[in-house]
Amino acid sequence: MKRLLTWVAGAAGGLAAYRAATRRKPEPSPGAVEDPAAQLRAKLAESRADEVEPDGPDARRRAVHEQARSALDEMRGGDA
Repeated sequence: MKRLLTWVAGAAGGLAAYRAATRRKPEPSPGAVEDPAAQLRAKLAESRADEVEPDGPDARRRAVHEQARSALDEMRGGDA
């Protein structure tokens, strides 16, 4: 009796695994879901359009270093 129950349980599990593996996922209707990669590309392009570096990377580097120096001065107490 135990063997029969084991075989039935194994067959049921195998059938469930087969059905889960072969189940077709419903295809989304065209136009209903836009490509996520395209959405991200558009969002990135929009954010890049907002950023403008008028003087180029050297000016940006100088500004970042100046901010770092002022932060260090503030941490040291402003005396240095």
